[in-house]
Amino acid sequence: MNNTTLNPISSSFADEWLEAWRFAAEVHNAQKVPGTDLPYLRHLGMVTMEIFTAHTINPISDISLAVRCAILHDTIEDQDIAYEELVKRFGQEVANGVLALSKNSDLPKSAAMEDSLSRIRAQPTAVWCVKLADRISNLHDVPAHWTAEKCETYRAEAQKILHELGSAHDALAIRLAAKIKAYTKT
Repeated sequence: MNNTTLNPISSSFADEWLEAWRFAAEVHNAQKVPGTDLPYLRHLGMVTMEIFTAHTINPISDISLAVRCAILHDTIEDQDIAYEELVKRFGQEVANGVLALSKNSDLPKSAAMEDSLSRIRAQPTAVWCVKLADRISNLHDVPAHWTAEKCETYRAEAQKILHELGSAHDALAIRLAAKIKAYTKT
C-alpha cells in the first residue's frame, strides 16, 4: 500500500477517537446498560455508529467533535468526571459539548431536559447530532421494566428532541422520527 495516499488528518482523528474510547472504557468499565447485564460501552458504540453512519449519508460539519462527544457524552452525567478533566484531556470544545449533553441533576427532572436542550442549541451542530444519535440508540429497545406510561413519556421527550435539534442533520432526523414512531410497549 502506498502511504502517500493516506489522509494525515484522518489518521490524527483516529488517534483522538481512540484516546476518547480508551478513557470512556476506563470510566464506564463497571457500568451496565440499565436493566441488562450488557456493558455500557455497547450504548456508547451504538451512538458512535449512528454518528458514523449519518456522516456517510450527509457529512457532519465537525466529525471529529461529533465522534469524541458521542464516545464521551455520559462521562459527566453518569460517572461524575469533572468538566475540568475533560478540558485537560480533550480540549474545551469537547468538554463544552459533553457538558451540554449532560442533564443538570440539581434541576427537577421535568426541567433538566429543557435546560440540556437549551445548552445543546448553543453548541456546534455536531453536538446536536450526538443528542439525536443518543436518543436513536436509547429508542432501540423498550426496557422490559418500564410501564406503558413511562414509555410514552420517553417517546414524547424524544419528539421534543427531534423538534428542537432535528434541523442539524436530515438523516439523523429521519431515523429518529422512525424510531419514535416504532417505540411502543408491547
